Amino acid sequence: MSTAAVSLSSGELKARCPRSLLDLGAEPMPTAGVDGLIPVLLTWSGSRILSVRATSEATGLVLPRLVEPHAHLDKAFSWTEHPNLQGTYEQALAANFREHETRTAAKVEQRGERCLQLAWQHGLRAVRSHIDSLGPGSNFSWEVLSDLRNHWHERIELQLVALVPIEHWSTSEGEHLAAAVAKVDGLIGGVLAPPCRGRATRRALRRLLELADRHGCPVDLHIDEAASQPAEGVRQLLRVLESMTVSVPVTCSHASSLSLLSAGALQRLAARMARQNLQVVALPLTNGWLLGRHDNETPVCRPLAPIRQLQRAGIPVAVGGDNVQDPWYPGGQLDPLALMAMSLPLAQLAPWDEHGLKPFGTDATGLMGLEWDGRLRAGAPADLIHLPAGGWPELLSMASRRRVLAGGDWVQDWA
Repeated sequence: MSTAAVSLSSGELKARCPRSLLDLGAEPMPTAGVDGLIPVLLTWSGSRILSVRATSEATGLVLPRLVEPHAHLDKAFSWTEHPNLQGTYEQALAANFREHETRTAAKVEQRGERCLQLAWQHGLRAVRSHIDSLGPGSNFSWEVLSDLRNHWHERIELQLVALVPIEHWSTSEGEHLAAAVAKVDGLIGGVLAPPCRGRATRRALRRLLELADRHGCPVDLHIDEAASQPAEGVRQLLRVLESMTVSVPVTCSHASSLSLLSAGALQRLAARMARQNLQVVALPLTNGWLLGRHDNETPVCRPLAPIRQLQRAGIPVAVGGDNVQDPWYPGGQLDPLALMAMSLPLAQLAPWDEHGLKPFGTDATGLMGLEWDGRLRAGAPADLIHLPAGGWPELLSMASRRRVLAGGDWVQDWA
């Protein structure tokens, strides 16, 4: 399908859909089965859904096209050249620096195009990618991914985040970068990993937030991606936010070490986070791979954003795949169904429960600020993932058999 084409197709589909992803309008919502699914008949014409009606029975599973709230397209597929065989955070960072020094515009273009092709085939409609934005490869990485964003914009919405040390935003170069990011509707990011104590960290955070607010750029931070000094970064962020007014959304990606807090301390911290309208992206695959390694022992406490505790405090939480075959994690292929199949057991989330599905559905789309909330309703985009003979067991078995409807046309039909 040409990216400039307007779909003239129409069709209908009978399948079971999660109750939390349905909006039947004035029609009463039927009682879902024990698996949380409701049989529906969907019809579409052109690029929009015409109707969604409950029906007596249906087979298979239908979901909206999904989103990836946290990725790194600039370094994707670099594991082979820059492996991290020890699997540690420190070695990943060192390999990341080596990769950045050898990065070329051609490599970034090839990686980005390959990623977006996979995202398109697997049923993603939006991807947020952090970009290493300081060093020899930063300028052309932005240029290449910005061009790819424009080329793909009718198929996939690509959001770009400037990833630099937070202190960089306090420099004149940081000021210029913020202005450049704002011109392309990007996001401002940074890394807070322990140790991050003291006034210097808070000053850098304040400058970052002031720049973001002035330029109208949302913020997405790598924060507390650690197995020690729990919540040190989030506490610093909260101290700054509680002393100023920020109008742009602020996202905390990773937040892994929060799971190491006591139950009471976590509850109090989550209440403060909710008051500041913070959002969280949990990244269980990369964090499960990197964090908590000790002398070839199986970790008995795995640092992972405490999704359910944060949800109970009223904090929107999304789940992302993070890395795509790079030094930080050797797996990943921008497949939302594979991400669900691997993340749900790690985080002990149940997809038939609304709170178990939100991190992949409505909370993820809300966190990314997308126009469509991902609920299937009349007038919504005709964008679907269909597992023709499946349900939750097939999805959790990492089955790849699916059909993808985008803009009213079947773009992927795998046997």
